[in-house]
Amino acid sequence: MTPASHSAPDPSPATGFRPHRVVVLALDGLLPFELGIPHRIFGRPKDALGRHLYEVVTCSVRPPGPVETDADFAIHVTHGPEALADADTVIIPASYELGPVHAEGVLTEELAAALARLRPGTRLASICTGVYVLAAAGLLDGRPATTHWADAARLQRLFPKVRVDPDVLFIDDGDVLTSAGVAAGIDLCLHMVRRDHGAAVANDVARRTVVPPHRDGGQAQYIERPVPDPQQASTTTARAWALGRLHEPIQLRDMAAHESMSVRTFTRRFREETGVSPGQWLTQQRVERARHLLETTDRTVDQVARDAGFGTAQSMRQHLQAALGVTPTAYRRTFRTEKTGKHQEEPERTERGRAAAVRT
Repeated sequence: MTPASHSAPDPSPATGFRPHRVVVLALDGLLPFELGIPHRIFGRPKDALGRHLYEVVTCSVRPPGPVETDADFAIHVTHGPEALADADTVIIPASYELGPVHAEGVLTEELAAALARLRPGTRLASICTGVYVLAAAGLLDGRPATTHWADAARLQRLFPKVRVDPDVLFIDDGDVLTSAGVAAGIDLCLHMVRRDHGAAVANDVARRTVVPPHRDGGQAQYIERPVPDPQQASTTTARAWALGRLHEPIQLRDMAAHESMSVRTFTRRFREETGVSPGQWLTQQRVERARHLLETTDRTVDQVARDAGFGTAQSMRQHLQAALGVTPTAYRRTFRTEKTGKHQEEPERTERGRAAAVRT
């Protein structure tokens, strides 16, 4: 593979524009699928002028050369660790050959030297067992993190200072993000695009990648369980019914009635299928509806709150603050699209909190 030159592009003298530089650290034993995720997701977004919003570069901890994979081929990486010095975001995909990092929780000399090149403030992210590198570097002490559900218990034993959450697909803790295994890396990268440029840009990338912009629930739904009875009804009809009327009050008993189930049976089945409760799922959908309306319409915060089903602006503020770390007005100011006109500013505090565990 031949990434772009490792030298960060200079901003355009006319506009000051420079794409966000994403550097993917390729380690021996890497999984090719996970290595390709950042290139696919971050390689798609463009601005209204057709300029790429991200520049994606792959590097190794050694001078340019081959890096072994867990498949029957190696990849040739043309950048060494010096590429990390210019990174805005660094992503560490999974590897099956982390050696002392995975066995003892300590960095190798070459990996420690590579990470020492990072600039202060660089955003760091891991996919699956890439989290061991961040943990061994001491970057996760006292912080929440996740990894593949099958490896979560071991991660917690090796790094007791890390607050391991085995149930979520990814965790956004501000400047450090971690994801569960394999395809959860797609969820993580889409989330970062969404965080950087809003839901509309991320949704376009998801459509082009032919994946859902959000996945319901966490890792619990992927842990091996007895095969369910094929005669059992699912909860998909109730979810589709609810999505069509998010602006209305929705009662749990009404959702259960659409599947001809008791509330107790419906709640249990819903959690088995989505990984979250019906109430949590409804809140997630309403938050996404609010984000879309804030980005693409001129409706006031009060109107958006009603249309998204929160009822009051105060309720929506609380839910957006909890889910995104920002108020509705602050979110709109950041991600407002140019296709709509001016909107009415409403006085709000614009505190930005660090997002906790994000369940999609």
